[in-house]
Amino acid sequence: MRLDAVRQPEYNRWLPLVKWLLAFPHYIVLLFLFIGAFFVKIIAFFAVLFTRRYPEGLFNYMAGVLRWEWRVLAYVYLLRDEYPPFSLGEEAGYPARFEIPYPAQGIDRWRPLVQWLLIIPYAIVAGVLTWIAGIVALIGVFVILFTKELPEGMFKLILIPYRWQFRASAYMLFMVDRYPPFVWEEDDATRRAP
Repeated sequence: MRLDAVRQPEYNRWLPLVKWLLAFPHYIVLLFLFIGAFFVKIIAFFAVLFTRRYPEGLFNYMAGVLRWEWRVLAYVYLLRDEYPPFSLGEEAGYPARFEIPYPAQGIDRWRPLVQWLLIIPYAIVAGVLTWIAGIVALIGVFVILFTKELPEGMFKLILIPYRWQFRASAYMLFMVDRYPPFVWEEDDATRRAP
């Protein structure tokens, strides 16, 4: 799973004050997408339990919902100024990206039964980190208001907790089989490790 956003050098000074409001149409669409994701999760649970396969169409839908959610979060939490597209698919030009490969080799049958339980410690830490990211983003509104930029340190204090959160979600939804690492920033060697 890979989640990233490209840091922009300069921001629109006044946009952070209204981003949360401008994203309202996305909130409505995401509400319906999350309802669909709930049913997809139930169907995928039984599909994996009995066939060891996550139906590819359902997997793509779930990945698309996570991708859409990430683009909206990146916009609202000050990582990007570009308005997020209304799309489940990859948008080549949009600088906030979420990628997760389809598990072609199959999934162990036991995973749907316990992965939601195994992720609890990691999810608690990720939840605390995203709460801190929200505080950093709130402070970032005022930093951007006065300087027209978001310092790299603040950018990372928002981006990295959401990486943790989305890793937890992908694991809980048994979209990945590798337990998320308890590391602040993953390097390429850690990302490739089994």
